[in-house]
Amino acid sequence: MKASLSFLQKFFKAILPADSFDEMKKESNSWMLQCPNCKHERSIWEMGGIRWKAAGNPKMFRRCPKCRKGNWQRVYQKV
Repeated sequence: MKASLSFLQKFFKAILPADSFDEMKKESNSWMLQCPNCKHERSIWEMGGIRWKAAGNPKMFRRCPKCRKGNWQRVYQKV
């Protein structure tokens, strides 16, 4: 089953040329969020977010869907 786009993703799809949107989607899929407890990973795009032309490795406070614990999760780009 294909996941639906978030409001923000739909907005950018409507205003960007198709090739720019595809580039944004590809790059957002390469940015991952990792739980420090169970090491579960998910992409920023899969979560409904966008991380395009970004730098740095911030941390985000989120609840892990696997272990269900809220914690500061590492954001990094998979190469």
